[in-house]
Amino acid sequence: MPKAVVPEEKRRRRRPTKSGTVLSEELIVETALRMLREHGSTGLTARRLGLALDADPSTLYRYFRGMDDLTLAIGDALIGQALRGWEPTGRWRADLRAVGLRLHAAYLAHPQAAVLTTNRVTGRPHELAADEAVLDVLRTAGFPLPDTVRVYHAFIDQTLAFAALDAASLALPSAALHADEGMWRSTYAHLPRTTHPRIAEAAPLLAGRMLDSAYPTALEMLLDSAEAQLAALLGGTAGDEEG
Repeated sequence: MPKAVVPEEKRRRRRPTKSGTVLSEELIVETALRMLREHGSTGLTARRLGLALDADPSTLYRYFRGMDDLTLAIGDALIGQALRGWEPTGRWRADLRAVGLRLHAAYLAHPQAAVLTTNRVTGRPHELAADEAVLDVLRTAGFPLPDTVRVYHAFIDQTLAFAALDAASLALPSAALHADEGMWRSTYAHLPRTTHPRIAEAAPLLAGRMLDSAYPTALEMLLDSAEAQLAALLGGTAGDEEG
């Protein structure tokens, strides 16, 4: 049976570590993010995290039920970083675009953490706030509830899927990443038209485009589809004029 997490007020009364650091959930998550960035997922263990915090590894279980609980907290922290300072403007398309791009960027800023967390449902405060915000944007725009849920589902899953894909590339060893990127010029660009006519004609464009994330383009396509649907429901206007 997992150990009960100690309430926050009791944690704050704990003595500092040997180095004088006062532990908190936020500090542990920040340290875990740094370890993931420097050593990858295999480098994040309770023992190593305890050493980095100058604390006994068992102390971590006063804050988290285990390493999986810490993983969920890391994922929630990334969402919190993404939406820090964001406020809805009342223009639903612009607001969804901003949320999507912010989330995608936050995950790519921590690719090793993104690989661990994009497929998880944390149920924590930042995730709940993000979900509430997206649903509210869609409902306020005039989407019926079933369509709100459908667009929300596509929006969230598309954002997380691209974040996972792009983060996995960034998390590769640099040699492997460069080899993958170079393949568009070393192989695709030299395929003959006699055997691969469509690749050959597209090769110059592919070589320039495939090194960037397709998420912004895919996001616009999703928003185009949602806007067209809303316009049909509202009789010709989607109600979101972007200056």
